[in-house]
Amino acid sequence: MTGDAVEVSALAINVRVPEELCWTDSRRGQEFRLTTLNVRLLPDGSLAAKAYGRPVEGGRGAYVSFAVPDRPELAALIERAAARAAELWGAHRGL
Repeated sequence: MTGDAVEVSALAINVRVPEELCWTDSRRGQEFRLTTLNVRLLPDGSLAAKAYGRPVEGGRGAYVSFAVPDRPELAALIERAAARAAELWGAHRGL
């Protein structure tokens, strides 16, 4: 590392999906209720998101990612969460 250059390889946040926006999806014959988003800031400045949740039948289940549906309210949640994360990062108080 030279000078002030610091290579940041990833920025990611986890966001709880409000109850009214949660949805279900299936994988390998098992239905999951999606309640959390993992949002990443990509090198080009755009955002990418994946959804995670628990099996509807209970239990821990596998850690499997799901695509986030193309719904305006979920896109708005992702954008608000990214803006809030930027505020929090910008106001950090150090170690």
